[in-house]
Amino acid sequence: MSASPKRVLLVEDDPSDVMLMEEALKESGASIEFQVARDGIEAMAYLGGQGAFAGAARPSLVLLDWRLPQKSGEEVLREIRGDPALKLLPVLVLTTSASEKDVRAAYSLGANAFITKPTGMDRLRELVSLIERFWLVCASLPVESERASIK
Repeated sequence: MSASPKRVLLVEDDPSDVMLMEEALKESGASIEFQVARDGIEAMAYLGGQGAFAGAARPSLVLLDWRLPQKSGEEVLREIRGDPALKLLPVLVLTTSASEKDVRAAYSLGANAFITKPTGMDRLRELVSLIERFWLVCASLPVESERASIK
């Protein structure tokens, strides 16, 4: 793995899920800078470098809950894929849903993967390890472009 840390934005409204994901990421030993957005509006502000997030580093990967308050994961994904500065950003939908309708909607909007949240800490650690190894070590990701305002 490269020496420079990779940035991951977790868009998740459930504090318990955030805590479990933070623990799993720490236990993985990965060199990851982990940021959290608690809803879709905050996620888009973060990605656009707006308000309190001015100057925030662009993530290498987004883990997006599908069922969010205020602005759904579907709306966030639609905005990301519609923004020229963000459209190449890898987005993994990580949700409790296993609905075929949600799976189809996510992929039709350009999700890079749709993952149903695992139950149990062991399975979550395994998932974090798989995401890290594939998306942050093996995969070649697009070079960060200039930050642009979200339209």
